[in-house]
Order: sequence, then structure tokens, then C-alpha cells
Amino acid sequence: MGHGGDVIAELTTDHREVEELFGKIAALPSGNEQRRKYADQAVTELVRHSIAEEVYLYPAVREVLPDGDAIAGKELEDHAEAERTMKALEGVEASDAEFDRLIGELMTEIRSHVRDEEENLFPRLRSAASADELMKLGDKVRQAKKIAPTRPHPSAPDTPPANKLLAPGVGMVDRIRKVLTGPGWD
Repeated sequence: MGHGGDVIAELTTDHREVEELFGKIAALPSGNEQRRKYADQAVTELVRHSIAEEVYLYPAVREVLPDGDAIAGKELEDHAEAERTMKALEGVEASDAEFDRLIGELMTEIRSHVRDEEENLFPRLRSAASADELMKLGDKVRQAKKIAPTRPHPSAPDTPPANKLLAPGVGMVDRIRKVLTGPGWD
């Protein structure tokens, strides 16, 4: 959940971890219950990652890049699309054909989003922000991931200030739910 380094290193490591989970899902046969476990882990990590980006990364992008509003807007649209897919996936058993369709859709959405961030956004951000700013942003992202929700909430606000105010409370509710209902959303 927290890796260290500047914001780009932190988020890129998150990307690799989610891709590793996607690889585990793809390596298992359709209907295998382990696919559900790996999908749940991927969703948890994706939600934490997304919240951290929405609370800290995209506001910084808006501030330091001349076309930051447009870039952040597109990234938020990507998040909303993936969040809807994650929410749809939430109640589907691994043995259901719909699971295969939805996990495939999620993998495609996330891989496209990651490619765009790593090939376009991150290099531009590295050029526009100082090393100190990127390091401070990395620290903020790590802190946000610690208190972020662990389940998709597509109707929750994704822009400041509402997202900063609500994310900790929603995250707490998710963690309480996890304790009460048991494993599945680790």
C-alpha cells in the first residue's frame, strides 16, 4: 500500500502490483474461485490508488500543467468508468460468465489508463514539478491510501473539496464492514 519515493514511483509501483494481480487472474481457468479473491484484491488496491490520485495528484496536475484541467478531467472520467465496472463486478461469482466479461473489461480500462499516465502524464509532471514537490506529493498519496475506501463508490464525489472530506469516512465504513463481514475485501 505504501512503497516510498516520489509520487510517480509510488503510483507506478501500484500499477505493477495491480498488473501482477491481473496476471494471476488470467492464468487461472474460468470459474476458478481464486480469480474472485485476486479480483477483490485488485479492486481494493485500485480504489485506494484512485482516491489518492483524485485527492492529491489531479489537483497538482491542474496546478502545474498548462492543460492540467483537461488532463485531470480525462483521468477522472477514466476513474469513473473503471469504478462503475468494479461496482458491477462486486456481486458476481467467479463461476458466472459475467465475471469473465467484467474482469476483462476492467483489465482493458485499467491498462489503457495506466499506459496513458505512464507515457504522457507522468513524464510531463516530472518535467513541470520539482523533485521536492514530487516527493511531498508521494508522501500525501501514501497517507491518502491508508485511509481511503476499499470498495468502489461510483456516486461519491471525485473532486476537492468534497472528496477530501468524505474519503476518510467512507474508508472507515469500508474497514468496519470488512471486520464485520470477514474476508473477501482484504
